[in-house]
Amino acid sequence: MKQFITSSLLRFLFLTGQSVAVGVVGTPPGFAASTTGGGSATPQYPADITELKSWLTDSTTRVIVLGKEYNFIGSEGTVTETGCRPTSNTCPGNGGQDAINHADWCTNGNAGTGATSITVTYDEAGVSPIDVGPNKSIIGIGSSGVIRGKGLRVANGSKNNVIIRNIHITELNPQYIWGGDAITLAGSDLIWIDHVKISLIGRQHIVLGTSASNRVSITNNEIDSVLYFTGSNDLITLKGNYIHHTSGRSPKVSGNTLLHAVNNYWHANTGHAFDVSSGGMVVAEGNVFQNVNAPLLLPATSQVFASPDTTTNKACSTYLGHVCELNAFGSSGSFPGTDTDFFSDFSGKTIASAGSNSGVAASAVANAGIGKI
Repeated sequence: MKQFITSSLLRFLFLTGQSVAVGVVGTPPGFAASTTGGGSATPQYPADITELKSWLTDSTTRVIVLGKEYNFIGSEGTVTETGCRPTSNTCPGNGGQDAINHADWCTNGNAGTGATSITVTYDEAGVSPIDVGPNKSIIGIGSSGVIRGKGLRVANGSKNNVIIRNIHITELNPQYIWGGDAITLAGSDLIWIDHVKISLIGRQHIVLGTSASNRVSITNNEIDSVLYFTGSNDLITLKGNYIHHTSGRSPKVSGNTLLHAVNNYWHANTGHAFDVSSGGMVVAEGNVFQNVNAPLLLPATSQVFASPDTTTNKACSTYLGHVCELNAFGSSGSFPGTDTDFFSDFSGKTIASAGSNSGVAASAVANAGIGKI
């Protein structure tokens, strides 16, 4: 008979220095279904930020368990240099973001006409993510696994095979544009990001760069800022996430990215949710949009199937294996999109199942994010 160890017991055993058999339960839905991460490797508990970084970056297959906060703020010093106050910062000192001059952003016109140069001081750790090696599972215990002041980057490997699960990434120079990204994928494959909470991030919460990230599943996460999916031929399953209090680019999709967005809950978005352009391909089904000004930024300059009605949704059957589920809207704008020409791109892929939009909002609020598995 299987025995299940509760989060409280795991935390107790961790704090008392005892080893426990902890690992990933279940498999990711959708494109990254074959991701195994560290597999059955013996769980290891890093003592401090030095050991955590060492284990994450090496080439050894590992299950790394986080049962406390790992605070990188100040660990690599600070940088003081010339940045800018963009025109978008209408409330400096009261929540508005100034900017680091990354990639000449302040001087190439992106900061807006009338932007002014200022001195900025930021934490170096926040803009230099940890480069995660292949075959790793990073798992938090309960709600205790926190990485503060530094993000994660999975890049440049043909079979990265990484699981990031049940951790909280927070406080990457949130006062600055270009202050740091929480999770970056670029040229990666087989990535599962599950039950992660991301907060107080200077730039993107999850960003897929211009190099192809083949199979990615992003599930059951709590996100309140930018999702930037602009890779090359990326395959992304976005399922069961709670995406709230954003103002745009949640997500931005381009670069021949194929995105299956299913049973997510978007809430309180003052701008737009989807921004689809430059080759992006999106199937959105069974989602709920509540108080979302524009579920889709118009005009969409690429291909979108927004599951408009029960008859049209039958087109999903051939390549997705089911009739697409209707989306639901409350005090939200419209979500047009009936493109089906790209459906053959789903052929031969592992496709996430879809349920009715009924209950999606309540389920996402109750189950997405850290400490809920």
